[in-house]
Amino acid sequence: MMTKPFTSIQSIMDWMQNGGCARGVKPGLERMEWALARLGNPERRLKVIHIGGTNGKGSTAAMVAAVLQQAGYPVGLFTSPYIMEWNERIQLDGKPIPEEDFIRWAERLRPLMDEMEQEGVGRPTEFEFWTLVAINWFARDAVPWFVVWEVGLGGRFDSTNVVHPLLSVITNVGKDHTQWLGEDIAEIAAEKAGIIKPGVPVVTGCEDEKALSVLRETAQQKNSRLYELSRDFEVQIIAQEAGRQIFHFSNLFRELPHVTIPFTGTHQVKNGAIALMTLELLRQYYATVIEDEDIYAGLMEARWPGRLERIYDNPAVLLDGAHNREGAQALARAVEEFYDYDRLFLLTAVMKDKHVDEILKPLVPLADHVVVTEAGQPRDLEAQALAKSVKSIREDIPVEAVPSPREAFQRLKEATGEKDLILVAGSLFLVSEIRKQVVGKSQESG
Repeated sequence: MMTKPFTSIQSIMDWMQNGGCARGVKPGLERMEWALARLGNPERRLKVIHIGGTNGKGSTAAMVAAVLQQAGYPVGLFTSPYIMEWNERIQLDGKPIPEEDFIRWAERLRPLMDEMEQEGVGRPTEFEFWTLVAINWFARDAVPWFVVWEVGLGGRFDSTNVVHPLLSVITNVGKDHTQWLGEDIAEIAAEKAGIIKPGVPVVTGCEDEKALSVLRETAQQKNSRLYELSRDFEVQIIAQEAGRQIFHFSNLFRELPHVTIPFTGTHQVKNGAIALMTLELLRQYYATVIEDEDIYAGLMEARWPGRLERIYDNPAVLLDGAHNREGAQALARAVEEFYDYDRLFLLTAVMKDKHVDEILKPLVPLADHVVVTEAGQPRDLEAQALAKSVKSIREDIPVEAVPSPREAFQRLKEATGEKDLILVAGSLFLVSEIRKQVVGKSQESG
């Protein structure tokens, strides 16, 4: 029986979820390496900046890509997960891969997936399939000058770790995905350090001494120069407000005064510093021409949806994808420092494989009212169970459990006044649902 060709992205998604790809997370590089060898190792054609870390990967990647694009270089960007549209994971100069290109590469790769199963290698996971499409599209169609390449999970055994990059970046190390990476910070750091390649410079904003010692030891073993925040480069904050921060940046080579980024929160200043150090090393090691004016202008063009993003006014609606302890703590600090409101209404959903209390503890004390929901994912913690977790942290807080995120958000819109703040956090899947509901509607009507 002949296999029907793919005709749409939905037909590919259906194929992936019905046996075309392996389900879930399967750590290991053997499937990727086998497939890439059969394809002629297209990854070797790419000039990659590989960015890992527990938090801040996406924001850092967005800033690096924006400056390189401003400097005139065609730039590929690979990130996950998506917020609005499936194809925003794979971009060239800020534009997602066209659907027809994705269909064409999915069709070309499908027989290889069958062969992998027949040869006993095993079918790739969905994320591995996305990674294979991205590598082939960048190497053979889009042909960017640089590819900014975000780690999916961990580092050492992540499917993105088949490249040999120009630079490696580890933004920070914290507790997340502990069922795969381990509970101990040194174990997690060792997994993140897996993206360090022999002789390739590394940039990190990690400040945990236990994790840093692991990164230093790995870098030394690999003969890779490690550039550390607060030692080799640093920032001095000049001004901060919601949606804009100004800081002075300095490193071993030079200084950049009055750098402005269009993001909120001190954690984003650190991400900005990591991005600037990464760009500086492209200049120093690879003679990449990046003028100062490109840096200043490019950073102001950087966008990263769903991270302290204000998408509505009266009442203000703030989205943040914080889904681990460090992310929630950074979000809570930013809300307290930069936002004024009468009452705060928290809308949250959390995946059941997360440390739920660690996410909720920084956020629940800020709230006057909490609505718990679900994000339409198999990994969702049920709304009633999440409501109990909220009550265990703060017994006197009013809590509603509304399983439908759209209904939950609509209820909050009706219950809040113009000077209130609706904070949506706890899961990028939830942020995606609400952003589509609000921004999608405004785009349709506008």
